[in-house]
Formats: sequence, C-alpha cells, structure tokens
Amino acid sequence: MTTPNPQGEREKLVSKLPATLRQALKVRAAQLTTDVQDAVTAGIEAWRACSEQLPTIDTSGAESFGTYVPEGLYDAFKEDCRAREVSYIQGMAQAVALWLDENPEDDGQTTRRFVVCNQKGGVGKTAVSAGLAQALADREMGKRVLLVDYDPQGHLSHQLGLKAIPAGEESLVTHMLHREQAKQSLMDLTVAIAADRFGGRLRILPAAFDAFLLDSGLTVFRGPRHAALERALAPLEEHFDVIVIDSPPSLGLAMDAGLHYARRRDGERPGASGLVIPVEAEDTSAQAYGMLINQIDSLSTDFDIHIEQLGLVVNKFDSRRGYIATSSRDRWIALGKPPVLAVIPDLKEQREAVRVQKPLLDYAPACEQVHQLRQLAQELNLS
Repeated sequence: MTTPNPQGEREKLVSKLPATLRQALKVRAAQLTTDVQDAVTAGIEAWRACSEQLPTIDTSGAESFGTYVPEGLYDAFKEDCRAREVSYIQGMAQAVALWLDENPEDDGQTTRRFVVCNQKGGVGKTAVSAGLAQALADREMGKRVLLVDYDPQGHLSHQLGLKAIPAGEESLVTHMLHREQAKQSLMDLTVAIAADRFGGRLRILPAAFDAFLLDSGLTVFRGPRHAALERALAPLEEHFDVIVIDSPPSLGLAMDAGLHYARRRDGERPGASGLVIPVEAEDTSAQAYGMLINQIDSLSTDFDIHIEQLGLVVNKFDSRRGYIATSSRDRWIALGKPPVLAVIPDLKEQREAVRVQKPLLDYAPACEQVHQLRQLAQELNLS
C-alpha cells in the first residue's frame, strides 16, 4: 500500500508501540515541526546503521501503531530484525527510542545558526543568505531573524539598500577585536528590513568597510581567535530565533571564526545549526567545495568540535546550458551527504530585485526562485 509523496512512493508500516513511546514520538515531532512519518523513517535508518547493542525496551501493553515509510524500508527493517533476533515490535520500539535520544526536546533557548559559505566567489552566497533569511522571517514561518553581512565586500548590505559601516566607526569588527572599546551595543547597529511581510522580524547587521583587515587583526588578537565571532554575536542571540551569516569567499582566520560559530553546541540537537553551502552546476564549484572540506576537517580536529554540513544549494541553475549544467547538478545530488536542499534557477527576478534594492520576497513573492527559497527554509526548519 503506497501513498503519494513529493520525495517518492511510501508504503504503510503497521506495528505496535508502548503508549509512552507513541505519545513521546507525537509530542517531540510536533515540537520540532517534523512529520511523524519522517521521524519514524529517520529512527529506523539510525537503528539499521547502529552497530552497538541497544537496550531492551519493555513493550508489554504495546498498542497498534501505523505510519508511512519510503518504499522498501519496511521489508528491509523486518529482515534486520530477524538477523538481530529481536521481534519486529522490539525493533520498532528501539528505533523510535533512538530517534528520541538523537532529537532532544528543543528548549527554545539555543538560537539556530546558519553560516552560508563557499570558498569560491560568484556562486550566489549573498542571494542564498538573503533569500533564506527572508523566507524564515516571512509571515508563513514567522521567525525572528538576524542577517549578518560578514563579507567586507558588502554586497548583501548594498542589495538591501544599506551602506557598509565606514572604517573607524563601531561595527561587528569592533565587537570582535576590541569589544572593551565599544560604546554601542551590537544590537543598536542592526537595521530592520522595512517590508510589511516581515513584520519587523528581519534585521540586518551591515558590513564593515574595515572588515578587510579582520584576518590581520585576528592574527594579533590576544583572545581565542576562533571564538571571536561568537563572543561578538552572543549578546544578540536572545533577540533572534535564527542568525544567518553571509560569509566571505575566504580560507582565513575570519572564516575559521565563522565555521566555529556554526558548530554543534553542547546539548544542541543534530541539524539545528551548521553550514549551508551554495554551489553552481559546473566543475570549479566542486574544487572550491574540496577546499572548504579541508578547512572544516582541520578546524574540527584542532578544536574537537562537530561542524555539520546541513546541505548544498545548487544555485543559478539553467538547464539550457546543456550537459555540463545538468550532469554537474546530478553529481551534486548523487553525493547524497550532504544533501542537495534546493536547486534555484537562474531567473531575472533576482537580478531585478538587486537593481531596485528590494528583498526578493517582497519584489517577486510568487517567482520560482522564491518557491525554492521557501523550500530551503522549510527543509532547514524541519532538520
């Protein structure tokens, strides 16, 4: 028995679950805005991948439970249960318990952090950063979002009609390198994006012109350089549900600080924060992605942290460019991990919005680019 679903066919799964597990599953899925069927699927996949012996769960009094899982997973799961010599009901209970353990209750106190990055310029980091932040702050999702222009080139600020903060004036750079000299709070430097659809929920921290000197400033910084961005932004986190950072195309110390800010914090659930990586459907993006992986691996090893790649965004895609574009897109999708979260077409609306310095969601809310950006926001919100 199958049911249509945008990610492929699904089949009915029928089992039994103890009432306490069934209720915990329902409540946790609702808290994390995740479909129960997706939670069960993730739990089964984690159970199948787990090589450790899991504790036996008391399933006495278990009651009927049904949901939908991807086609083929049901039979594969039952075969694994037989191989492990556990009952199907016990296996299902362990899978659900495993998902609950890996997806702890969101206490609402940890601001989610999405760092949009790639070592290659021109892949559309700014467009993805701005569009993601707008989709999260729009009426439909209603998140309080801070958009940080961390790139000294200031394209993000310019596209939204703002000027970079002049050299010598207080900025994010001041709060990263010389916080004790700052006379203003960083919150006072943020600017609300004036569009009714955002309801005051979307704010931007403009670029700083002297951010070009940030790497050299961090070189002589007396504190922990990798934590400089987090130290600066920490006082703002209580005011926002999500912080989206538009990163520079850099391998330097400033980017190390950005990657460190995206790490999974103690007690933070998997998928809550991490990296969103725009790429293009062409070969040089793959080379730049390899450079980013090396930087992530080095930082993770040096500081014993976990930096999660939440997913790729194939940006500025145009199938009319032929085999190079379509085959490159297919290769990105075939990676599987990190997943491709969205394929955003190269259409005129984005360029027009930049020209008139308006948010894309306000300029062309019904265009295909906006549809894909909403899908991206939804994917990240459910992760």
